[in-house]
Amino acid sequence: MPAVDGLFTMDDPPHLIGGKGRTRGSYFFPKDGAGGDPACYGDDDREEVLLSRTGTVWSYTTSSYPPPLPYMVTTEPFEPLVIAAVELDDQKLVVCGQMVDGVDVADMSVGMRVEMTLDTLYSDDDHDYLVWKWQPQDQDVPR
Repeated sequence: MPAVDGLFTMDDPPHLIGGKGRTRGSYFFPKDGAGGDPACYGDDDREEVLLSRTGTVWSYTTSSYPPPLPYMVTTEPFEPLVIAAVELDDQKLVVCGQMVDGVDVADMSVGMRVEMTLDTLYSDDDHDYLVWKWQPQDQDVPR
């Protein structure tokens, strides 16, 4: 089940759920969040759209401290993770997200191709809670 509802589909393949302004055609993620077009400030007339699953790494960094919720620390001590800002192919919108486990900052480069996947953020006795992550394109998710 999603760790946060409304951010992505559970389809195969999954997609991020975005918004598209009906007046200016600007894209938003999350669908009701802020976007990159200042002229759309306060424009709540949006349609829901499925965003590109693939994109190009625009920038990246490591997180040496735990991110805010919904992230759950599952290891002690906390293990740094790689965060990528990805420009989506069709919408040209930059979406930040965690890279899949097993990708180190030394593996990253601006311009590398990635695709969106779902992966477990944490589990309890009843469910696996999923989030979207970026993985190098044409590679399996490390487990």
